[in-house]
Amino acid sequence: MKPAVSPEKMVPVTILTGFLGAGKTTLLKRILSEYHGRRIAVIENEFGPESIDNELLVQDSEEEIIELSNGCVCCTVRGDLMRTMNELRVKRQAGELNFERVIIETTGMANPGPVCQTFFMDDEIADYYRLDAVITVVDAKHGMETLDKQEEAQKQVGFADRILISKKDLVNDVDYQALRARLVRINPRASITPVDFGVTDLKVLLDISGFNLNTILDIDPDFLSDEHPDAAHDHDHGHEHGHEHKHEHDHEGECNAHCGHQDHHHAHHDDEIGAFVFRSKKAFDPERLEEFLGGIVQVYGPDLLRYKGILYLKGINRRMLFQGVHMMMGAEPGKPWLSGEKPNTKMVFIGRKLPQEIFTRGLEQCLV
Repeated sequence: MKPAVSPEKMVPVTILTGFLGAGKTTLLKRILSEYHGRRIAVIENEFGPESIDNELLVQDSEEEIIELSNGCVCCTVRGDLMRTMNELRVKRQAGELNFERVIIETTGMANPGPVCQTFFMDDEIADYYRLDAVITVVDAKHGMETLDKQEEAQKQVGFADRILISKKDLVNDVDYQALRARLVRINPRASITPVDFGVTDLKVLLDISGFNLNTILDIDPDFLSDEHPDAAHDHDHGHEHGHEHKHEHDHEGECNAHCGHQDHHHAHHDDEIGAFVFRSKKAFDPERLEEFLGGIVQVYGPDLLRYKGILYLKGINRRMLFQGVHMMMGAEPGKPWLSGEKPNTKMVFIGRKLPQEIFTRGLEQCLV
C-alpha cells in the first residue's frame, strides 16, 4: 500500500456553495480571469445554464478540462466528482497540469454534504486532497426570503465554515443585522463577512482549515452573549437553547431587549436547520460517550450537518477534538490541558430539527 501524502503536501480543497444568484459565479469569473498569481483548479459541479463564461468553457462534451492563461484550470463535471478529482490528480502527478489548490463550486440548489463526504469515502482522494473548508455565499437582499423558502439554502449555511454576505450595499443596516442574526442562529460556528467580489482579497477564501481538528472551536460570541439573559452563565449542560431554531417563538420576550427593532424580520422564521451548544465542566466517561455518539449518528446522521467539539474525557490529560459530517465522525488528541486551565467540554451540533433535549440528556448521562 502506498504511503499517504504528508498533510503539508496535500492539495487543499475549498467547497464554494450558495443559493442561485448569491454571487458565486461573479466570484468564480474573477478567479478564472484575474492575474492573481495563484494556480487554482476550479471544478464546476453539475454544470448547468449559469455558465462561468461561455467563451471560456466548452460545453459539448461530458467533461472538459481547460488550462487558462492565468494559471487556473477550469473543469466542468456532469458526472462523478470522485472520478474527475482522480483524473486531475493523475494529470497533476504526471506533470500535465499544474495547480496548487482546488475550488469546487456546487450547483445553487445543492446540499454540500455529499461533496464533503467524497473526501472521507475515497482513499485515493483522502490521501491526496485535504478538505480545507466550506464557504457559503448569501445574498443580503434576497437571503431572508431564500432561507424562508428553501431548506437547501439553510443546509448550505449549516455546513459553512465561513459565510460571505454579498450585496450588502443593497440593504439597510437593520435588514443586514437581522439576516446576520439569523445566520448566527443557524450556524454559530461560522465566521460571517460582508464581501464585494470585485475587490475581495482571495485570501479570505483560502487556508481556513475548517476541517482541521486542531483548529480552535470557534463559536460566534453573539450566540452565547446578551441575546439570551442566562446564556452567559456557565452551567453543566447546554442550555443556550434560546438560540435553537425555535428561538423566535419560544423566547420572543427575551429577544426583544436585544433586537426589538428587528421584530418584523425576526419573529416568523421557523428554520428547519438550527444549532445548539453543549457545555460542561465535568468529564465524560469515554466509553459511554463513544457509545452514545455512535447511537445518535446512526439515528440522526442524515439530519446532522456539521458537529464539532473539544471534549474533556476522564483519565486523559489533554483535550480530545472531534467533528463529523452526517454519519462520518473523526476524533484525535489535541493539546494538553495547562496546569492553570479548567478542563471543560464545548460541543456544537448543527442540523435539521435535532431533538436538543434528547442530545443534552444523553450527553449528561455520559458525564462522570
